[in-house]
Amino acid sequence: MTTVVHLLRHGEVHNPDNILYGRLPGFRLSERGQRQALTVAEALAGHDITHVVASPLQRAQETGAPIAAAHRLDVHTDERLIEAGNQFEGKRVAVGDGALRNPRHWPILRNPFVPSWGEPYLHIARRMLGAVYRARAAAEGHEALCVSHQLPIWTLRRYLEAKPLWHDPRRRQCSLASLTSLVFDGEELVDIVYSEPAGATDPKVTGA
Repeated sequence: MTTVVHLLRHGEVHNPDNILYGRLPGFRLSERGQRQALTVAEALAGHDITHVVASPLQRAQETGAPIAAAHRLDVHTDERLIEAGNQFEGKRVAVGDGALRNPRHWPILRNPFVPSWGEPYLHIARRMLGAVYRARAAAEGHEALCVSHQLPIWTLRRYLEAKPLWHDPRRRQCSLASLTSLVFDGEELVDIVYSEPAGATDPKVTGA
């Protein structure tokens, strides 16, 4: 019995101050992000989606809403799909902007392999895998949609592909509103398919 679990990264976020917002409340989709969510809903209109679940964060809930509505479903919430914890939350820090070279940040940058500045990669992968298998069971024989965030989705993918969990964030293949689709035969994962219905975005751009 084939079941597909689509991992959808949320759309672009309204973030005029360009901060790393992480798990902070109140960060909604931008107008472009809303259009991206609608584009994904159109792309999935002909799919056999029977279960939609999202991270509790507003941007993920808003991204999942049009897809759920198109299939006459509710958006369920799974805390395990939430963004990764990060000690730089609330600060203006971005990939490649040089802020991480500031000496006052060095004590929490001591081990990039864990990473020491945030939630351990292995913990992220395991909680995400639990959320995926719950969604797979809920949509057995059909398709499920899980709306999450860039780092959790990319970490889970690397875990499933038996690759090191530490990585260069500038090389993540997980654009805004992209789909990382896990194909199961029964409970066995048999394929991973990546697609970008809303187009490609730069992993370094604020709005992740």
